[in-house]
Amino acid sequence: MNDPQNVHDYDGPVFNAAVSGAQFAWNNQSVTQNQQNNSTVAPGFEALAALVDDLLQQLPRAGLADREDVEAAAGEVRATISGPGTPEEGRVRRALAMLRGVLAPVATGVAAGTAAGAQEWAQTAIEGLTRIV
Repeated sequence: MNDPQNVHDYDGPVFNAAVSGAQFAWNNQSVTQNQQNNSTVAPGFEALAALVDDLLQQLPRAGLADREDVEAAAGEVRATISGPGTPEEGRVRRALAMLRGVLAPVATGVAAGTAAGAQEWAQTAIEGLTRIV
């Protein structure tokens, strides 16, 4: 005996697993999408998040030629400590090491094209990142 075959015609996307934070548009002439990710910081990491946020706020005044590296490293730290659960200690340590590493050339005066006071700013930032964890 042959089992009847189920045929499904879908008029939109089909998800066969959990989907979170995705945006979709179809059958549109034009579309504008916005998304805000207001992630929470894992308990116990609030001071680190505040330090990273402050570092990012002060970054434009440092006058770095390659500030994208600092922004990416700071974003990695922020992503690692965001969320309701306790982040993995090794991931936090690696993210902080990466951020300190991109600040090190500024702190030692090796980085060219920095504003006056950037060396002291980077040294203070590295000291703060080292002390906090």
